[in-house]
Amino acid sequence: MMAEATPRWAFLTNHARALICIARDPGIRIRDIGRYVGITERAAHRIVAELLTAGYITRTRDGRRNLYTINSHMGLPDPLVHHRNVGELLAVVAAAKPNRP
Repeated sequence: MMAEATPRWAFLTNHARALICIARDPGIRIRDIGRYVGITERAAHRIVAELLTAGYITRTRDGRRNLYTINSHMGLPDPLVHHRNVGELLAVVAAAKPNRP
């Protein structure tokens, strides 16, 4: 592979990428998560629902908008890094400058 070629895969799952969007903007809209992650609004809605159900985020209403809170103490669901938590992941990846379309 040439050094300049961009891989067609990503290191982070769409769930992790959605979580990063929420970490950067707790009031983000589902359609914007979809746009930033590169998925449909429907897929973004499913991912956010799964993150809510699993307890990784909580949602509160602020007028007509949703505000999300990340439960940073939750462990990562990957067997290789199950001893780490979401807060540790986000400290590394969410602090990087966003590269949004």
